[in-house]
Amino acid sequence: MRVRQLTTAAAALLLAAGLGGCSGDPGPARTPAPAPVPAEPTATTGDVRPADRTAVRDGGTLRWAVDGVPATLNAYQGAATADSALLAHALYPSLFRPDEHGRLVPDPDYLAGAESTPPGQSPQVVTYRLNPRAVWSDGTPVSAADLDAQRTALSGLDPAYRGRRAAGYDAVDSVVQGADPHEVRVTFRRPYAEWRSLFGPLYPAAETATPAAFGRPLTGGRPSAGPYTLSRYDAEGGTVSLTRSPLWWGDRPKADRIDFIAVPPDQRLDALGQGRLDVAPLTAAVDRAVPAASPAPASAPGAPASAPASATASASATASGSAAPPPAAAPEAAALALRRAESLPGVTVHRAAAASLTQLTLNTARGPLTDPLVRRALTLAVDRRRVADAALTPLGLPAAPLGNHLLAGDQEGYRDNSGAAGPGDPGRLLDDAGWMRPAGGGARTKDGKPLDLSLLVPAGSATARRTADALTAGLAESGIAVRQVPASAESFVGQHLAAGDYDLALFSWPVGPSPAGEQRPAYAKPRPDPDGVPDPGGNFGRGGTEEIDRLFDRAAAEPDPATRLDLLQEADVRIWQLGHSVPLYQRPELVGVRTGVVGAGAYGFGWPRFQDVGWSG
Repeated sequence: MRVRQLTTAAAALLLAAGLGGCSGDPGPARTPAPAPVPAEPTATTGDVRPADRTAVRDGGTLRWAVDGVPATLNAYQGAATADSALLAHALYPSLFRPDEHGRLVPDPDYLAGAESTPPGQSPQVVTYRLNPRAVWSDGTPVSAADLDAQRTALSGLDPAYRGRRAAGYDAVDSVVQGADPHEVRVTFRRPYAEWRSLFGPLYPAAETATPAAFGRPLTGGRPSAGPYTLSRYDAEGGTVSLTRSPLWWGDRPKADRIDFIAVPPDQRLDALGQGRLDVAPLTAAVDRAVPAASPAPASAPGAPASAPASATASASATASGSAAPPPAAAPEAAALALRRAESLPGVTVHRAAAASLTQLTLNTARGPLTDPLVRRALTLAVDRRRVADAALTPLGLPAAPLGNHLLAGDQEGYRDNSGAAGPGDPGRLLDDAGWMRPAGGGARTKDGKPLDLSLLVPAGSATARRTADALTAGLAESGIAVRQVPASAESFVGQHLAAGDYDLALFSWPVGPSPAGEQRPAYAKPRPDPDGVPDPGGNFGRGGTEEIDRLFDRAAAEPDPATRLDLLQEADVRIWQLGHSVPLYQRPELVGVRTGVVGAGAYGFGWPRFQDVGWSG
């Protein structure tokens, strides 16, 4: 599931998890594309090997760190977090699940088969064969009623449903039972090629059939249909406990219980060192480490855990309602935190490239960046390899720059389209745009004004700071002065991105198996609001064209995978030529896992197969 409606809460979540991000939970005539550039080798987007279930013993409890007990388990509600989605994968069906390369494959626990009508046949009808053994925890079979209620809730046709926009549901015309209770026929009002992304996670009809039901917090006590069932939901105590579902029909879950424990990132190294956690995401713990008041020496390998070597920066609200930025991240503190994590006895730090693309976004509607020549010059002046090296090498990940706005390096069909920005010297382009370099060097000027751009950076992130420093130094070589403006998670989106109060911005977008539907809001041409003012929606770069929109729409409707990929590549080429943004690298993902735990680590595109997670025999 990759939900794309933007919300400040979701953006804050990703801003806190490594380099900043915005969750879209948040939101043509064909011309030849440039010759493809060979893909750079990149870190795998997941380092969890398929579990050999014979090597995993039955029983035991796993303790898994989360940021907090989520306000809801309904991943489509506005209050949902990444922890909502994590828990939903253990409790609710997903008809398809992504593999390590972001390809959606059927989950046989829920889906016996699925087939769409042949290309060109209208209307498009997808026939699902549900696993006849799949039942909710109250014994009710998973059925067409569940799919139909979810389609109604997420289609956007009824504004009373105040959930996150989920791409594709608005293309569905009807959902009905087929030849028997296990067959479901979904008819589309327009062709939708990325139909495999729908119905994951899937909720029981009682939770989505009406706006009132959909809007209430989903916190347990109601039916689920996964390998585990909810046995404890203690928001005040900070623990969600899952135990084996007695009605689960698939492979028997290995662990007796999984406790998801709310542990702030700055406390996770201590908790791992003291044996209180078995699985702990560490990206934020390392990335947002700040110097301790009295630094303690890093623990030597095999030594007991000492006092915390890091603390998470926290933003405090001012009287005006804006948030003060947290203390500046110190690269040295982040390095110490990483070394400490690597030296914890009985803990392995797993590394991978996350399913999230870090990019430099250009505000095409403000100042010098309204000039396409200036945007093209800036795009060419960014040394993506230098930036990726600064961001990723200190974390032990390959310095793999990205050359595609829509696909990650390990995704099927990835191609480096950066050559579409065209040949040319950034300095000469800036000369042509009237921005001249003073004889003594320094920032270029035009009509007496310097080429001085603000760079919005997630406050408190060491990775963002290293990235911004590399960008600043590289752009200065072409005479482009950059002022870094740190912003807290609370203010980053609402007060800066959405308001257009920035020139350049550094953040990440999630990337998933359905780029035509999921990525379109980030690049859609702004449309006039009722007052006639262009509304950027989720397109914070504020640049777009009718051609790019048509390419996304054609890709979303194209049933042939190869042709669909060609359309997406062409859209990416046009985004490069527009000078909307510069993809830099995949966001890093670090996870600490206790020795003996099987099936857990850094998942990249995928998510845990919870019935296989447990302790080695």
